[in-house]
Amino acid sequence: MSSSLADLFTIISQHGQPIVRSRVSKAYHFAKQAHQGQIRHTGEPLISHPLETAKILASWGQSESVIIAALLHETLELGNITPEQIKQQFGSDIATLVERVTQVGQVKLRHSTNSIFLENARKMFFALAQDIRVVFIRLADRLHNMQTLDAIPIKKQRRIALETLEVYAPLAERLGMGHLKGELEDLAFPFIYPKEALWLDKIAAPHFRHAQHRLQKQLVKLNKIISKAGITAQVHGRPKHRYSLYKKLIRPEINKDINSIHDLIALRIITNTESDCYPCLGLIHKLFNPSPHLGISDYIAQPKPNGYQSIHTRVFDSHGHIIEIQIRTQSMHEHAEYGAAAHHAYAEAKAHGTSGSQLENLDTHKLIKKMDWVHQLSRWQKELSSASDFVTSVKLDALSHRIYVFSPLGDVYDLPVDATPIDFAFAVHTNLINQIQAAKVNGRLVSLSHPLKSGDLVEIIKSKYPRKPSKNWLSFVKTHRARTRITKILQNKDSQV
Repeated sequence: MSSSLADLFTIISQHGQPIVRSRVSKAYHFAKQAHQGQIRHTGEPLISHPLETAKILASWGQSESVIIAALLHETLELGNITPEQIKQQFGSDIATLVERVTQVGQVKLRHSTNSIFLENARKMFFALAQDIRVVFIRLADRLHNMQTLDAIPIKKQRRIALETLEVYAPLAERLGMGHLKGELEDLAFPFIYPKEALWLDKIAAPHFRHAQHRLQKQLVKLNKIISKAGITAQVHGRPKHRYSLYKKLIRPEINKDINSIHDLIALRIITNTESDCYPCLGLIHKLFNPSPHLGISDYIAQPKPNGYQSIHTRVFDSHGHIIEIQIRTQSMHEHAEYGAAAHHAYAEAKAHGTSGSQLENLDTHKLIKKMDWVHQLSRWQKELSSASDFVTSVKLDALSHRIYVFSPLGDVYDLPVDATPIDFAFAVHTNLINQIQAAKVNGRLVSLSHPLKSGDLVEIIKSKYPRKPSKNWLSFVKTHRARTRITKILQNKDSQV
């Protein structure tokens, strides 16, 4: 057995998913034979790529079927292997999964308004809705390709990095895979903005060192007070991702002043149980003064639509610096880092030995049912005949940065940044857009163009009689689909919203 394959088995054993070692070994040797003599741009044998992809998926706790499909995922396209051969050797589920991974292909952003992008985008989101395992494999595939991007021809580097930044990283974020999103962005950053990356590294390095030194003292204090309270928890720091820091620095209100950044390093408290999270919050506020204007965000009581759970609080340390502290359980932490992948892995482990692939598909279905945006994309595919409309909807609505607002009933709605009450109304129900009279945010009347913020409570005041949208709404609505539908109504092309 090769040492690389042994490494894969080590990772699998560390992350607890039960496998049949002989089947994984068989898949590796099958793929190795299919790729015999093929070399990557790095100079390594081609088999190294599917193997590394499988290792990434194993580190996410993925199932045997996902790992085997990852090992085989290049064999149809590059290995002169047929789906029937895979079916004979590994069964119909694996064969179908490998076929779907191959069919999805890469979403190309060059000439992104043409039919090729449209078709690739549709394949990607159809695959997500059908079998989330396809997307996990594609994301792991993209991560390893980004880790070795400097080995490919320079003319391709920027295109692949741009695809990663505009499609794959936002997709990871939408799936709740925060750690992967940060990794992909940081890997793409220097290929798209090389000068800016060098500038950031130059100015940030001393500030990171200072922040680490300063926060080390806070870690000691936190550990001491939590331990004294009889709570078992891990306390550690997390440096801010490079690209995330860069985006924050170029905001007009920051104006490249790194001294204005308060979360260069965030402190994290990982508890054993949810019941320990809130006492930890109280202990933090005993030790440090809370920042009144930044406040507390309780995503445990009100999780984000992608499943993210954590308590965020901002406090002043002993030097007067604002630091962010996150409190969550180990399970919440795994879901925050790996999102849908962690959820799927957990479901697989829980169900092991009872239903096999059928339960895997059932758990996938349950997960996808919670992702309204996936179903929204499926509807767009049918409704938007124009490639450019679909592309715009994907980029602006589905993969944009998000805020999370609440209805008066406590339902959480996921909207683009700076969305308005009009966008909210459309998200609640498409018919509501014909009944809007006014809007309240946090109990106060606001204009219909009012930009919403995460945590806002939004209420639409309905008119007694149907009324057409105002043409003026088109100047401030943020969601592309709402804009399209309003335009149709105003043009009398769509009487039913």
